Amino acid sequence: MSPPGTGKEIPVSKYNSLWEWIKDNNSDNFSLLFDEIEKIAGVPVDHSFLTYKKEMQEYGYRVVKISMKNKEISFEKIK
Repeated sequence: MSPPGTGKEIPVSKYNSLWEWIKDNNSDNFSLLFDEIEKIAGVPVDHSFLTYKKEMQEYGYRVVKISMKNKEISFEKIK
């Protein structure tokens, strides 16, 4: 699977449905609660997210903040 227009092959990961949702959302900056991410991705947010979040760059986004207290992750479109 590869994002449109990139010609790059991306391995399937447990967060691919989240990356696709974020790409399709097409907002510049937004936040999602852990519960929202679990509904979109079908898996809970756990420590492995720190490793998987690097995959988002292939979809044009990055994580700017993870709040464990608020159980929220903020995302930003890469310009």
